[in-house]
Amino acid sequence: MFCNQCEQTAKGTGCTVVGVCGKKPEVAALQDLLLHALKGLALYAGEGNKLGIIDREMDRFTVGAIFTTLTNVNFDATRFVPLINQCVQYREVMKEKVAAAGGQVSFADPSASFQPAADLDGLVKQGEEVGLVNDHDAPADIQSLQQILVYGIKGISAYADHARILGQEDDVVYAFIYEGLAALTNKDLGLNDWVGLVLKCGEINLRAMELLDAANTGKFGHPVPTEVPLGHKAGKCILISGHDLQDLANLLEQTEGKGIYVYTHGEMLPTHGYPELKKYKHFYGHYGTAWQNQKKEFAAFPGAILMTTNCIQDPQAYMDNIFTTGMVGWPGVQHVQNGDFGPVIERALAMPGFAEDEDKGSVMVGFARNTVMSVAGKVIEAVENGDIKHFFLVGGCDGAKVGRSYYSEFVEKAPQDTVILTLACGKFRFFDKKLGDIGGIPRLLDVGQCNDAYSAIQIAVALADAFECGVNDLPLSLILSWYEQKAVAILLTLLYLGIKDIRLGPSLPAFITPNVLDVLVKNFNIKPITTPDEDLAAILNK
Repeated sequence: MFCNQCEQTAKGTGCTVVGVCGKKPEVAALQDLLLHALKGLALYAGEGNKLGIIDREMDRFTVGAIFTTLTNVNFDATRFVPLINQCVQYREVMKEKVAAAGGQVSFADPSASFQPAADLDGLVKQGEEVGLVNDHDAPADIQSLQQILVYGIKGISAYADHARILGQEDDVVYAFIYEGLAALTNKDLGLNDWVGLVLKCGEINLRAMELLDAANTGKFGHPVPTEVPLGHKAGKCILISGHDLQDLANLLEQTEGKGIYVYTHGEMLPTHGYPELKKYKHFYGHYGTAWQNQKKEFAAFPGAILMTTNCIQDPQAYMDNIFTTGMVGWPGVQHVQNGDFGPVIERALAMPGFAEDEDKGSVMVGFARNTVMSVAGKVIEAVENGDIKHFFLVGGCDGAKVGRSYYSEFVEKAPQDTVILTLACGKFRFFDKKLGDIGGIPRLLDVGQCNDAYSAIQIAVALADAFECGVNDLPLSLILSWYEQKAVAILLTLLYLGIKDIRLGPSLPAFITPNVLDVLVKNFNIKPITTPDEDLAAILNK
């Protein structure tokens, strides 16, 4: 196997024996094979788009299938077998439709005619033969850009899958996913073509995040400032982790009146701010911290656990208590489908629950764009009066590396006349710190989940409009941490928007070559983090 798609990849170059995430070689091979099959599907889907032939069922399948290949989503080899076979079936149906309409159906790339083996072992062998989706004969810089594109498409697919669950879709998003995958079969594209596709990936991800924002706020309301307990109540309990708001809504509805408290974990924390979710009285508080600490934290949780999206780790110590849904999978873990969480509830009722109340303080969530912009006048006045000197967006993915302590130290050392915006699970390095306020404006503002980068972008654009300047001219600095492919997609969106001077860490992606990095530095002044003291001094003394 070879996998270098996450920040913690082995030796900073790539996992070759087993994934640092726990991914086994056979799963890596099956994921590679699924992406290979999707390239073939994309060739015919692209031709179908030219002819006005749309298959929405196929579109939805495609984003869901790609989602399974993200880091920490699906580790169950058997779940990839039907996906690979379904992919080829969709390809053949689209091929017939395109042929009937007089479109092109002759493609030289092997993915266009790939036929899956009859059993799991055969599929694994096929996956080992195709390897990564990029062109291994291409120059290193083109291979680098191809991988950036693929990982960006993975991020888009995750957001598009979340959005389509709530009824928000756009042909433009699906069309680009097919365009990008099909481009991987084109050996005639040059360096500038790939740069263009990478930036277009950022543009399309912005649309995907916009769709998801509309989906979440349209159904559950705009987040409002909400105090979330970090302790617990005596009684039966269920812990829900991941990102999916519809799964949480279904769980809350199905547990109402059953004497079960529902707690969030990880990036589910911001869901406490949504009016249509917080109305449930048994939706109590937040348990634990970021995804990489779950083995210890989940083992101590006295109830059932539901994983809705990516972030799952090896659950051997609590296999009977954890359930997966959606695209998530782990061998031996019970998978529940179609929003029916009866088995989860049954397990929670059979477990002891918390024996007594515990008060561990609280944190505030709900500072998405509507909340922040409702006090925009106050914020602008504070800036003009010199009460607020600078804004820092310190957000992104958390992870296990020691170097990630940089982010908590940065926040602790940020001057008292600065405001910290944060989102995604990187916040768990400092989410419970009491930083005070500036004239009633909290110094620490939780914007939401990783996809709520859309909200943060809208806040920045609105402030730039208010100050009649560009976003790059605002007293705003982005200090980002990355781990997986959704973070790649968000970074590409920021680059598409022309955002400059981003500081990225804790290490740079293994799939970026020195020449590609040089392009990013020259055009966007993107730079690696150094130390909190050095970076704060460089930013505030400009």
